[in-house]
Amino acid sequence: MIRAVPGDPAAVLLGPRATTEMMALLHQQMGLDKPLVVQIAIFFGGLLHGDLGFDVFSQRSVADIVFQQLPYTIELILVSIFWAVVIAVPLGCYSAMRRNSLADQMAGVVTVATIAIPSFVVAVYALMIFAVTLRWLPAVGAGNGFWDGLIHLILPAFAIGIGWVGYISRLVRASMLEILSENHVRMARSFGISEGRIVARYALPLAILPTVTILGVGIGWLLSSAVFVEVVFARPGIGALIVNAVNTRNYPIVMGVVLVTTFLIVTATTLSDLVNAFLDPRTREKL
Repeated sequence: MIRAVPGDPAAVLLGPRATTEMMALLHQQMGLDKPLVVQIAIFFGGLLHGDLGFDVFSQRSVADIVFQQLPYTIELILVSIFWAVVIAVPLGCYSAMRRNSLADQMAGVVTVATIAIPSFVVAVYALMIFAVTLRWLPAVGAGNGFWDGLIHLILPAFAIGIGWVGYISRLVRASMLEILSENHVRMARSFGISEGRIVARYALPLAILPTVTILGVGIGWLLSSAVFVEVVFARPGIGALIVNAVNTRNYPIVMGVVLVTTFLIVTATTLSDLVNAFLDPRTREKL
């Protein structure tokens, strides 16, 4: 798909004063003079040996560049999901326990609103309000050191996680309502067990299973959100890396990032299945 985008990496690299001879020589050095099928075959041939190719501009290994930026994106996604889960799971449980109450209805309105707002819109307004107007938090960059880096993560993680607060809380609420009506929960109530203990001990471990699955599958959505957020906050990461690579037609970087992100999605989905098997004995028996 990136090859179908108009533009020539050699023209970007050489600039507007490049001659036809210079363009042809650079095409030969970059392997762009070969047919597309041959170029793809060469790429996958190198991939079998762990070689993702070389950056068109810096001549550095693509693997080195991608894995240098990858930790920034992973920490952003993990922090975003962590704070979203910490808020959304108790909120979903509370809404289920207070079904159709005023608090449940208000929580429903707020959570649906957060789901509807795109992450890049949240990122822009969060930047304008908390960084530019109020000057409470830093606007750009990833910071230096642990605490400084954590402070620089607040706004980007907020922009990505806010939509997941609504989504996870509604999912937990729906699952919790279904679990609370099952026979084993009714049996626990008949023994006089408190409602809080029933929710925490007998209902939540089962109600959380769909959320674990969605988080595993949703890693692709998180990565796409990270692309916009990293650009807005000028953060390093594979999101900003692939945007720059597409703009400059840096084919090896684009292909390397796509492969790495695909591996992340497969890994996250597998981990979510393993966690589900750990939490649910019925799934573990099937495996």
